[in-house]
Amino acid sequence: MGAGTAGHVARSTVRPNSETTRRTPMRTFLHTDDGVTIDSVYDPAAVVYDACRPPAGDLAFVVAHGFTGDVDKPHVRRVAEALAPHGAVVTFSFRGHGASGGRSTVGDREVLDLAAAVRWARELGHTRVATVGFSMGGSVVLRHAALYGRTGVGDAEIGSSGRGGAGTDAVVSVSAPARWYYRGTPRMRRLHWLVTRPEGRLVSRYGFRTRIHHRGWDPVPMSPVQAVPHIAPTPLLIVHGDVDGYFPLDHPRMLADAAGDHGELWLEPGMGHAEHAAADDLLARIGDWAAGRAG
Repeated sequence: MGAGTAGHVARSTVRPNSETTRRTPMRTFLHTDDGVTIDSVYDPAAVVYDACRPPAGDLAFVVAHGFTGDVDKPHVRRVAEALAPHGAVVTFSFRGHGASGGRSTVGDREVLDLAAAVRWARELGHTRVATVGFSMGGSVVLRHAALYGRTGVGDAEIGSSGRGGAGTDAVVSVSAPARWYYRGTPRMRRLHWLVTRPEGRLVSRYGFRTRIHHRGWDPVPMSPVQAVPHIAPTPLLIVHGDVDGYFPLDHPRMLADAAGDHGELWLEPGMGHAEHAAADDLLARIGDWAAGRAG
């Protein structure tokens, strides 16, 4: 597939119109700036009655799932349903996941996938966009906010001309790592086996429908904790469970320290890791937070 404009609609499988139900989704494939096709779904807000085009200024959430997730996984659909009362929701499968093209780079080139989804939300008429990411997706929303923000830090990675229309108005990062190559928990050691070993990549491909690129990072991308200081003035919320089995509490605390007064930290008692552990009441609070701070 040749390179196309990020956010460009390659194929639409469901086209809503004003006579259909207010919750009729629209599904399509988007092109990233490096030519990867991304399977994406748009769900109108629960309060929007014309699904063709939401009112200008309305809020859209763009949800970035965790590693081995995809747009059709029940835990991703549950997040979309929980956020829908607060605004429209765009969900998508990262490269190498589900029906999307390409191979996973485990958080590096995935910023281009998120940028394409954000541009699509804006093309649909939303002038306020909040990105909400979980685990790997949590690291992606942090790096995306820095690279596509106003500071110009992303010029070296994405080019200054690639930023238009892809910026976010609020960022929520849930269960994200602060630094790369962390192997301090058994679950992260197993994940590194999946990513770095040929037999692990086979298990990932056939067991989790996740195709991982065989090449390592070159160069190593900016880490989440390095990205956080460049996110301001965009509002930032960091959410982490105090019984997370992948990343202990030093990760969210590092991110919060890097954000300083600009970021907000929620440490959730009894919460484990990412979408599976995010209770509906937490997702509702995240929706309220984003609706009040995005634009």
